[in-house]
Amino acid sequence: MALVSVVLATNRVSPFLTAALESIAHQTHPHVQLIVVDDGSPDPSSVEAAVRAVIPAARVLRREPGGVSAARNAGAAVAEGDLLVFADDDDVSHPERFARQAASLASSPRAVACYCGMRTIDADGRVLVEADQTAARDRIEIARRRTGILLGNLMIRRSDFAAVGGFDAGLLLAEDLDLVLRLSERGPFEFVPEALFDYRWHGANNTSRHRELAISIDGIVRAHMALARQAGDRDLVAAHRESLRANDRFAWWAALRHARTEATQRRFRTAASDALWALRFAPFAPLDAVVRRLSRRRA
Repeated sequence: MALVSVVLATNRVSPFLTAALESIAHQTHPHVQLIVVDDGSPDPSSVEAAVRAVIPAARVLRREPGGVSAARNAGAAVAEGDLLVFADDDDVSHPERFARQAASLASSPRAVACYCGMRTIDADGRVLVEADQTAARDRIEIARRRTGILLGNLMIRRSDFAAVGGFDAGLLLAEDLDLVLRLSERGPFEFVPEALFDYRWHGANNTSRHRELAISIDGIVRAHMALARQAGDRDLVAAHRESLRANDRFAWWAALRHARTEATQRRFRTAASDALWALRFAPFAPLDAVVRRLSRRRA
């Protein structure tokens, strides 16, 4: 049975770290290695103590701060398992997750990775969004980004991770999207539909940095689209264009959501700034959203 190496990169003692570690400790898969990469936290002894309290056998690497991508690469470099999982310090894996995904990959030798159903929960563990992922048949469907394939709900063959060069250490946001797109060029992804992973949404995680995230996604997709155009792959170019439109709609949704929150707190200048940013970043996204809604009604 395959060894699963879990790489958890952190630069703090997250209030959710213990829950994240316990979810790894309680996996039914019998062979799990945990590697915690302390990426320059201000209190490394507290990080190590928190890890040892839950998983004493974990390997803890201390390094100078270099960003999450470089930290994950460092963890993967010492991993012993054939399968890799990259965990954040605030997410939760259900007990059967590793066993189900490892079995799926064992039954599909051509697959480079496996993703599972993913819920979104709040800081208190309440479910905000139920799992709605669907199977992506090929690299074109993965490039379209019509379903949620994130780093948290992925299990990756270590050989394929190494073959694509790991994470781009220059990326600080949406580095998982870049990795997924590069992996999809090597082979198919398996899908386990059950909700086996909980992504925790709270004010301190990167999804709250909606402007930087949208800009990073835009740059990554455009870079991959340029490569597809050079290769003469029209289908892949079209898929990336669809992905860009989805990112524009996300930018509007996130900006207006934040603007409404700011307005209720009477921070009107910040609210107006968000709305103006969305207008500059994706001026045609509202029209695109209306057209999509009408098309769905007609269908």
